Amino acid sequence: MSTTSVSTKDLHKSLGRKELFSVAAGQIIGAGIMALTGVAIALTGRSANLAFMLAALAVVAISIPTIFLASSVRLRGGQYTQAAVFVGKKFAGMFIIIFIVSNISLAMYAVSFADYFLALVPGIPTKLIAVIVLTIIFIVNYFGVGKAAFLQTIMVIVLAIALACFTAFGLFKVEPGYFQNPGFITNGLTGLLTAMAFLTFATGGAAVILNLSAEAKNAKKDIPFVIIVSTIAIALLYALMSTVAAGVLPIEQVAGQPLTVVAKEIMPTWIYVFFVVGGAMFALISTLNAQVSWITKPIMQACVDNWFPKSFAKLHPKYNTPYRLLIVYYIIGMIPILTEWDIEFIANSALILLYVSLFVVGAGVLRLPKLFPEQWNNSPFHVNTFWFYTFNIIGLIVLVIQTLLLAQNLSKWGLIGNVVVLILAVIFGIVRNNKVDMEISVENE
Repeated sequence: MSTTSVSTKDLHKSLGRKELFSVAAGQIIGAGIMALTGVAIALTGRSANLAFMLAALAVVAISIPTIFLASSVRLRGGQYTQAAVFVGKKFAGMFIIIFIVSNISLAMYAVSFADYFLALVPGIPTKLIAVIVLTIIFIVNYFGVGKAAFLQTIMVIVLAIALACFTAFGLFKVEPGYFQNPGFITNGLTGLLTAMAFLTFATGGAAVILNLSAEAKNAKKDIPFVIIVSTIAIALLYALMSTVAAGVLPIEQVAGQPLTVVAKEIMPTWIYVFFVVGGAMFALISTLNAQVSWITKPIMQACVDNWFPKSFAKLHPKYNTPYRLLIVYYIIGMIPILTEWDIEFIANSALILLYVSLFVVGAGVLRLPKLFPEQWNNSPFHVNTFWFYTFNIIGLIVLVIQTLLLAQNLSKWGLIGNVVVLILAVIFGIVRNNKVDMEISVENE
């Protein structure tokens, strides 16, 4: 396979609904559930379960442009192709830089996994554990998306069992009068909506499977279905877990606390250990594996379009994986671990920009009926013009609210980091623009 003929068209369509669901579930279920449940309880008391369900509806609303789009056409370059087709070439170049920087968080999951591991097995260097975990995940993905999807399915099953154990052991210990005051909607509607806004970060993430469009067997049917079902199903599980978290011990003992506080109270020691390993640790590693599986695809299409050297996009002749991009991202992920850089700061340096970019590409989807009229008319999610614009605008408004909430917690240096990345992205988009030859990466099938 020559470098000149490399294209996302060469990727194998091997991911069915089950595999896509595993990736989406692994992306959604992160360490956030362990920490943010306590935050939600502090904001709204025992109505944290209601806040989770409202958050799921908000996430689905944010995903509406993606759902409409994914049900109409296959985007082989995922979010990058979306940016290129619906906004423009220069913006696509800017977007891919923001996308790359915002996903340096890969190393953060490996380090966080090491921290949990050392809590159970102390005495091992944190760097060593983080390096081993990152290496294993990249090796699995190097040998093919099928191998990564199989590992993801196993991890998500273990993860679901661990979280279900928390629910099963706790539901029968919930104190009577759960839905009565005091303790329910403790800070009124404001507290409930604030908790909902925070919890969108715990229930979001499924929409990233758009980046696996080139490898989905039936992208137009499976991707929208998985985004909706995985988000709502996991939010239901979260709602049950938060009922246990808020209903077993007094509110003042669990407000702002991680789930492990209640887990120790309701579980035998050996099941508690399984909950920490299968819950917190597998949540991190499944998110890491999911991210590695989709992170290279938009960049691969950008290489094909000549934003970066086309040779980077070359697929392995046997495993059909963009192995060179995987190696590059492995090095990028390894450097912060070995040098002890502030990984969270680096990742946050483009997070606000990423949300703003997603707003721009989401707004671009308003052009879907004009650019792809036949495909939109044949979409299983087709609605009339009024509802199309109404649903899309609602999704964009919710995304703005989520972005503003995120911006409130941004430090001065975080703001500077976003500005620096924006400047670099603009320069890159302008300077490289004349050398880019965009391949058509939209398919009707």
